[in-house]
Amino acid sequence: MQIHISANDGIPIYLQIVNQIKYLVASGRMSPGEELPPMRVLAQTLLINHNTVQRAYRELEAAGIVEKRRTAGTYVTDQKSPLARAERIKILTERLDALLAEARQMDVSFEALMKLAEQRQALLLSESPS
Repeated sequence: MQIHISANDGIPIYLQIVNQIKYLVASGRMSPGEELPPMRVLAQTLLINHNTVQRAYRELEAAGIVEKRRTAGTYVTDQKSPLARAERIKILTERLDALLAEARQMDVSFEALMKLAEQRQALLLSESPS
């Protein structure tokens, strides 16, 4: 798991961790049952305070993205959780909003954008192994 933080981007470090782990889970780069690094290890790796990682993990647990197992670590939850599904939809909504705004700024119509999306989907489906 790779997390990159920036002290200069105005977003609290714990939220950067939360957002990046949410994205890793939603994108399938982290699977249900996969263990997150221990809090102290991640804090040492990122050169941040242990309490910052602890807060991020608490936020993720409250959102239903991860679960803490007593003395066994923190793991990605089963994605069938309604909270986890809601989080995936929220992430996709934010990305769609950004794409629609960018298309508008580039003077690309919604219809042209949808046609491009359909072409990309067809290409992805033709490349995926059966």
